[in-house]
Amino acid sequence: MGIKYLWDTNTVIYYLQQQFPLQSEKLIDELLKDSGPAISVITEIELLCWKTPFENDLKVLNNFIEEAFVIELDRDIKLKTAEIRKVHKVKLPDAVIAATALVYDAALVTRNVTDFKNIDGLKLINPYETS
Repeated sequence: MGIKYLWDTNTVIYYLQQQFPLQSEKLIDELLKDSGPAISVITEIELLCWKTPFENDLKVLNNFIEEAFVIELDRDIKLKTAEIRKVHKVKLPDAVIAATALVYDAALVTRNVTDFKNIDGLKLINPYETS
């Protein structure tokens, strides 16, 4: 099974906290049937920095990270990140996430489409905009 979807940090958090509306939850379920969750190393780091008052949340988070396919930085992702940063005013973490999706030809699953919408060739899926 190849990587079809790259989950942005906000998608993982909404998913783990069960904050998606029903239609969004159905979309995520369909995506999971098609491809297991894949995340950028940036998302992994952001998740590991996530502060939660409940220890059980940390267990759930760590289990998710262990089960997800974490894409590390390789040369292709670094070069694509630099290319994106030269053309777009995108924060470095978002540029790395976008570059990862582009290099792997995966759709980026994010609610934060505003920061990514102008990046050429990047396919976006906003779970909150379901038909």
